[in-house]
Amino acid sequence: MSVSEIAVKRPLLVTTIFTVLILFGALSYQQLSYNLLPKFEANVISVVTTYRGASADEVETNVTKRIEEALSALEGLDRMTSTSQEGASSVVIQLKNGVNTTLAQQDAQRKIEQIINLLPDQADRPILNKFSTDEIPVLRMGVTADMSPTALYDLIDNDIKPQLSNVAGVGQVNVIGGNEREIQVNVNTEKLRGYGLSIGQVSQAINAANASYPAGQLETRQSQYSIRFDASVQTVKRLRDLIIAQRNDGSQVLLKDVAEVVDATTKPTAINHINARPSIGLQIQKQSDANAVSVSQQAQVKIAQLEKQYSKVGLKFNIASDQSIYTLASAHAVVEDMGLAVLIVSLVMLLFLHSFRSALFVLVALPSSMIPTFALMYIMGFSLNLMTLMALSLVVGILVDDSIVVLENINRHLEMGKDKRQAALDGRSEIGFTALAITLVDVVVFVPLAMTGGLIGNILREFALVVVFSTLMSLLVSFTLTPLLASRFGKIEVLNPKSLWGSLNLGFERFLDRLTNAYGRILVWVLGHKRYVFLGVIALLVGSIALVPAGFIGGAFMPQSDQAEMSVQVELTPTASIYQTNAVAQRAEQIIMKHPEVTNVFTNVGYSSNGLATASNSNLADINVKLVDKKQRTLSTEAFGQMLKQEVGQIPGVKVTVSPVGIVGASQAPIMIAVKGTNLANIRKAAEIVKQVTTSVPGTQDVKYSVKDPKPEVTVNLNRERMAQLGINASDVGIALQNAFRGNDQSKFKQNGNEYDILVSLDQFDRTQAQDVSRLTFVNNQGKTFELSQFATVQEQVGESVLERIDRLSSITINAQVVGRPVGTVGADIQAKMAQQTLPEGVSIQYLGQLQQQSDAFGSLGLALMIAILLVYFIMVALYESVVYPFVVLFSIPVALVGALLALALTMESLTVFSIVGMIMLLGLVAKNAILIVDFANQLKAEGHDVIDALIEAGKERLRPILMTTLAMILGMLPIALASGAGAETKNGMAWVIIGGLTSSLILTLLVVPSMYLVVDRILARFTKKKVIPKKPQELEVAKAME
Repeated sequence: MSVSEIAVKRPLLVTTIFTVLILFGALSYQQLSYNLLPKFEANVISVVTTYRGASADEVETNVTKRIEEALSALEGLDRMTSTSQEGASSVVIQLKNGVNTTLAQQDAQRKIEQIINLLPDQADRPILNKFSTDEIPVLRMGVTADMSPTALYDLIDNDIKPQLSNVAGVGQVNVIGGNEREIQVNVNTEKLRGYGLSIGQVSQAINAANASYPAGQLETRQSQYSIRFDASVQTVKRLRDLIIAQRNDGSQVLLKDVAEVVDATTKPTAINHINARPSIGLQIQKQSDANAVSVSQQAQVKIAQLEKQYSKVGLKFNIASDQSIYTLASAHAVVEDMGLAVLIVSLVMLLFLHSFRSALFVLVALPSSMIPTFALMYIMGFSLNLMTLMALSLVVGILVDDSIVVLENINRHLEMGKDKRQAALDGRSEIGFTALAITLVDVVVFVPLAMTGGLIGNILREFALVVVFSTLMSLLVSFTLTPLLASRFGKIEVLNPKSLWGSLNLGFERFLDRLTNAYGRILVWVLGHKRYVFLGVIALLVGSIALVPAGFIGGAFMPQSDQAEMSVQVELTPTASIYQTNAVAQRAEQIIMKHPEVTNVFTNVGYSSNGLATASNSNLADINVKLVDKKQRTLSTEAFGQMLKQEVGQIPGVKVTVSPVGIVGASQAPIMIAVKGTNLANIRKAAEIVKQVTTSVPGTQDVKYSVKDPKPEVTVNLNRERMAQLGINASDVGIALQNAFRGNDQSKFKQNGNEYDILVSLDQFDRTQAQDVSRLTFVNNQGKTFELSQFATVQEQVGESVLERIDRLSSITINAQVVGRPVGTVGADIQAKMAQQTLPEGVSIQYLGQLQQQSDAFGSLGLALMIAILLVYFIMVALYESVVYPFVVLFSIPVALVGALLALALTMESLTVFSIVGMIMLLGLVAKNAILIVDFANQLKAEGHDVIDALIEAGKERLRPILMTTLAMILGMLPIALASGAGAETKNGMAWVIIGGLTSSLILTLLVVPSMYLVVDRILARFTKKKVIPKKPQELEVAKAME
């Protein structure tokens, strides 16, 4: 007994099964979380090490190279890039596809633990992170209050941060800027010299006097006591009165005699503003399995409670950006598209089936296929994101296909005079195999997509599997519910020509009959003039493919989405202080905020977070600008950014870079070209050539090096003989320089259960010029005092401020923004120009960033396309029990390419990852039409019809279901193609590709497939030596019969 027979004979069983599936689907939907993108790990591990006060060269030699050495043997390592700059080292490891990032991170941790003793003592422990989409902050905000800066920092650090961290789903809360309390001991050089002391002695005295030790226990048989020894200095006054040295004459030197002790704040390394008001920045990141929307909502509820709790001090959280707003807007936009698509498909059904009853039979397929898909999504751990929702909206047209084909055939059997049950069973069994083939063709084109590796595989896997789930469900519906409904409620609709509804439908039927007859006549002519059809199609194909190299269709990795948010980066000279940068940032904020389109401005000075490593750069300011929704402004984010760039660029001495925030943040420049080698001078020469070439290509902007300009530094050259005579060693000199200019913060000041640093260093006045280094005082073991200039020379020279390495070779990366042209097209132009350049010896070039992602993605999608074509062929072989006839179906694929490329060119969309996915999707959709014709022609041939008769009859008979399914798909796609809401840019290209491809295949497949079938049939007849009736007279007879 077939599935359809069970459905017809046991209706309650089938109804119960579907009710349960829909129930579980609805329950699962409630449990699914909203995210912007599918959760994925980008196979990246970063190692960040802080080495305060060290120059870039020293960081590279003593930290970066040692970490690289340790990690070079990491399993699954693909690429290693590192940056060494003043005070910080960052090593980023890119792993191969398929490598488990968590295990690789543990392995990397072990390897670093093994070399931890080789790193300098003053360097902090390396911090390892792995990048995931969850690392993008869900909320960014600035906190202000009517309090002193230190009190506000303590409040946030001790009270607010722990409370926000306890909100369900919050993974991490980062504090940016703010002034932490610090006790500063500013030592006066002249006074030290007067007392014959060195700064090292001052540091030692403070460390020795301010300590606590675990002193053990007192035990008796009855009791046990802990001994508490805490000699920490409790007040600043006590610290001032500390004895630094005891003289032979009994006099004492106190700390206040040689230094000023101030209860102050740490030197700022980051300054934060919200809407030009000084604030402390907070960034909330979610846990990897948490729902971005609910984390945002719950955090905001907590924020409201905190504002109420601390209302006396005027605590205010100003939210600068909220990821959940765009996520929800994108989700709602897709749901709207889906609703419109369902409505349009319903109207198409009504138009062709003439009855609400039949249209409803088909539309039952939508909820019955879609809702159970949510259950599978929940089991697989998917979320409701841009990809899965887009899959559901694109699939609306596909889900009704099987039911249309089955119902169409059942109606045909009803018209033959059969009763409802018999018509349902016969109609389904006659076309069952075809319906199965149509669905499997749809499914197999998505299987390779789900198995694609790399970043693109991560993004598309959920999309592909949702399409596969729902399509297979629709097949089950067409085999069970559709025949069941037709067997119970099906009837031939008798139209009354006198009513409006009847006359409209009869008019449409007459139009369809005329169309079918006209198509029959054209087909007769085409079968007699096949070569013209083939030549015409080849010409169209060549012409449409030529649109790509001719520049009518650009290429890009992903379409640029307008998220009404951009990052404006202001850069000053490498020597600029954080205060100077802050002053410039405030001017930039005033310029930006005078535009009414700007809603929020969130500024970080000296701190730029790119998702991997946080680099403290005193000459950088990162201004995050949020705009009103794109429907409420005339300029796009990109155009608005260009305007801001020109305005902010008027400030003297600044470099301005503007990058719109995309779906995964604005961390990288679209164009990145790495120049690698061993000789830094040659690398600089080559980098200059690459920079000139990149600047000369239209569409590039803000072309700059990733490394900064060299900046002045002071070097100390020791005279070893003189040192030996004076009785001093290099280690003493190093420690003294470190204490004086970097500061010694090993000692801690404890108060009210909190611990603050005590920073011992020279007074700010005594460390402003190179001469101050020469005048540093030392005391040898005999108690004699002398200056650094007596045994060393101090010189000013230029040193690197940032050093980069890729795969353990020195490198410089040229970064560029792209405006007005697709990134891939600009990249191709740069590559073409670079091929004509000769570079210095031993220097190589590597294209990174979006260009590399695009070539990787296009490569893996190209492979997926090939596999999909192969799988479609294998399904055809299984269907027809022939290795030759499937080629007839495959010839419908190039025909779709004509319309797809033409649609991209006409709508000015680029060839992106998503438009290629649209082309892969087309394979299944287009092959369906060919299957319907070939399958019916084979059936008629088996019944004894002649080939040409069979082809003309099959074409005419199958024209209606082909028109119906194709129009349902094309019109169902229109809302998605014309969408302009949040996230629309991602969907538009894909929808236009499908609309264009289906339109061209609708027109051309109906002619190409029968012609190809005839050619294949003739070739087979020749090889199998079957007698073939002369073709021309026969075709003329058929033509006469048709007329």
